[in-house]
Amino acid sequence: MPLFATQFLGAFNDSLFKQAVVLFVTYQLYSNPAKEFQFSAIAQGLFILPFFLFSALSGQLADDHDKSRLIRIIKLAEIGIMILGGAGIMLANIPLMLAAVGLMGVHSTFFGPIKYAILPQHLRKDEVLGGTGLVEAGTYIAILGGTILAGMLATAPPVAAVATIGIAALGYLAGRQVPLPRQRRSGFRSTGTSSMPRSSWSAPRFTFAGCFSRFCRSASSGRSALC
Repeated sequence: MPLFATQFLGAFNDSLFKQAVVLFVTYQLYSNPAKEFQFSAIAQGLFILPFFLFSALSGQLADDHDKSRLIRIIKLAEIGIMILGGAGIMLANIPLMLAAVGLMGVHSTFFGPIKYAILPQHLRKDEVLGGTGLVEAGTYIAILGGTILAGMLATAPPVAAVATIGIAALGYLAGRQVPLPRQRRSGFRSTGTSSMPRSSWSAPRFTFAGCFSRFCRSASSGRSALC
C-alpha cells in the first residue's frame, strides 16, 4: 500500500502540474494562438526528454542501490521541484514553470524503474504479475485524475500551486513507509534484483553510443533488442 500510494500520488502530481501550467499559460498569459501552441509543445517536450536521456541510467541506479532509500530521495526532491513550480505559477514566470516541468520529467524517469523493480522484493513469485498490473492501472488512473483536476484549477493558479506542493509532501510521507526488503542475506546484494555475490557482480557500463549500435545491429538482423 505505501508503494502504491507513493507512485499514485507521483503520477497524479506529474499530470496535475504539467496540465495546470499549460492551461494557465495558454488561457491567462498568452493571447496569441501561435505562442500557445509553441508553449504547449515545449512543455510536453521538456517533460518527455529526460525519459530519452536518463532511462538507462535510472534503471542501472535502481538495480545498484537500495530502492527504498532511492524512493525517499526522489520524493524529497519532488517537494523542492514543486516549490519551484509553485513559485513560477504565483509569479507568472514562464522559465521557472518550464524548469519545473523538465525536472518533474527527470523525477518520473528515475522513479519509474523503481516502482516495478521493487515488487519482487516484497511479493511472492505468483503475486508479481498482479502487483505490476495494479501499479500500472494506478498510474493511468492517477494521470487521468490529475488531468481532470488541472482543468478545474486552471482558473485558480494559487490553489493549483498549493495543491501540487501538498501532494508532493503526501507522496514523500507515503514513500517513507515503503519497507526495506524482507530478506538481507549476508554476502549477497540486497539492494538490487540480482542475487549474485558482491565479489562477482559488476554494474553494467552504459554508453548511449554502444546501446544505440547494439540496437541497430539487432534491428538489422531482424531481432528485437533492449538496452
